[in-house]
Amino acid sequence: MAKQDNDKLDQVVADARRARDQRELDYREQALKMYPHICGRCCREFVRTNLHELTVHHRDHNHSNNPPDGSNWELLCVYCHDNEHQRQLEAAQGNTSTGNGKSASATFNPFADLKSMLDGKQERD
Repeated sequence: MAKQDNDKLDQVVADARRARDQRELDYREQALKMYPHICGRCCREFVRTNLHELTVHHRDHNHSNNPPDGSNWELLCVYCHDNEHQRQLEAAQGNTSTGNGKSASATFNPFADLKSMLDGKQERD
C-alpha cells in the first residue's frame, strides 16, 4: 500500500513540475517577444548565444500573476534577478529598508575612534 501511495505522490509532483515548466516557458517566450533583450537593472544586452542568462522577474513576486500585457514582468539577468530576490528576503527579515521609513543601521563604525588614533600617531612622531 505504501508503494502505491509513493507512486501517486511521485506522479502528482511530476505533473506539478511539468505544469510549472510549461507555464514558465509560456510567459518567458511572451516576455522575450514583448521586451528588448536587455537586463532591466544593469542594462546588459543579450544575444542568441547568451539569452538563456536573461530571466523573467515577476514584479509582485507572484509567479501565477501573468497578465497578457506583461505588466508584472521585467527581464533581468540571472545576477540581477538573484540580487532582487535576496533583497526581498532581507527586507522580509527586517534587515533593510522595508518602505515604512525604518531601516536597519550599521552598529559598527570603523572610524569612530579615528581622531584619537591620529592624535596618538602625531604625538609619537
